[in-house]
Amino acid sequence: MKLVEPIIAFQSELQQIRRDLHAHPELCYEEQRTSDVVAARLTEWGISVVRGLGVTGVVGIIKNGSSARAIGLRADMDALPMQESNSFEHASVHPGKMHACGHDGHTAMLLGAAHHLATHRHFDGTVYLIFQPAEEGGGGARRMMEDGLFEQFPMDAVYGMHNWPGLEMGTFNIVAGPMMASSNEFHVVVKGKGAHAAQPHKGVDPVMVAVHIAQSWQTIVSREKNPLDTAVLSITQIHAGSATNVIPDEAVLIGTVRTFTTPVLDLIEQRMEEVARHTAAAFNADIDFTFKRNYPPLVNHAKETAFAIEAMKAVAGPERVDSNTAPTMGAEDFAYMLQAKPGCYVFIGNGEGSHRAGGHGLGPCQLHNASYDFNDSLLPIGASYWVRLAEMSLPLA
Repeated sequence: MKLVEPIIAFQSELQQIRRDLHAHPELCYEEQRTSDVVAARLTEWGISVVRGLGVTGVVGIIKNGSSARAIGLRADMDALPMQESNSFEHASVHPGKMHACGHDGHTAMLLGAAHHLATHRHFDGTVYLIFQPAEEGGGGARRMMEDGLFEQFPMDAVYGMHNWPGLEMGTFNIVAGPMMASSNEFHVVVKGKGAHAAQPHKGVDPVMVAVHIAQSWQTIVSREKNPLDTAVLSITQIHAGSATNVIPDEAVLIGTVRTFTTPVLDLIEQRMEEVARHTAAAFNADIDFTFKRNYPPLVNHAKETAFAIEAMKAVAGPERVDSNTAPTMGAEDFAYMLQAKPGCYVFIGNGEGSHRAGGHGLGPCQLHNASYDFNDSLLPIGASYWVRLAEMSLPLA
């Protein structure tokens, strides 16, 4: 490891910030205290601050030299609506809210980089520090863009980072091209005709129609798309009826679809609706079909990915950088930023959970888990990566 020495000396301060944020989690578009903490720290370090993009977003601006070049570094700030099972000192003080995805650590790592860049300024150009709200389903990246993020702060490239439990602590995983999948959801109501369960011929059974639709949908993935194109179609909920002797009027199918490309998503959405409508019609039933596209696929740009790999190697060493990692079917709204600007997104290993102090909950230290906690040993590593990436992107003459 070749960490930035002043950041190592600043680690205890970053840990205090991170644990304070963990103890005071805020949900999407409610990150008022969090953004106050971020803005106060940036201002204290002499960094210009703009607030309000994406409701609670914060952008820090560090300029040095005369170059017109600029990059953006992004961290997410919001927590999840879940109850924390940990009982250590920095556990959530807000019932039903928890930093179970490490956004507290992401924010602290970027603050660590901000402090160093503002203090030492070994770069020529502008670094935009993007503290984004509402990643957890709120589309905060898109909201900041709609509020003029890239118009107010023109940048040549934008970069993001997420901790990843299960990967060895301090290692980096990245791949050019698709890195994370699109996230989409469907809600289908099958409308039949209720009847006594002993007289099914007098009704139209929506439960049986739903079963046929559910089975037929799986052939879209297995028989209609190219086998080389990755996709997941998961039915996660089926709701129907309230009594053992009553055929209900309706049955509901709910679930998610994940793909790495938009054309595959287009195919699946179209065929899901066609199969559902025609299957229902065959049984004299009808449907209401709703398909909601949430986050698009996250696709890393080749040039920026290759550049980021060199910055990772400069910090962690080549042996700790996997540049051919397998993509994940999880989703991330940083994908919106990568649709608008060149850039890339990287995973930094959070370890297996042995870093958790006494008082952690039962179960693994996985994302979106009630016993999760960010590994504070990552703070100087992630911050050093941000610094090296900025300095290598904007070299002094």
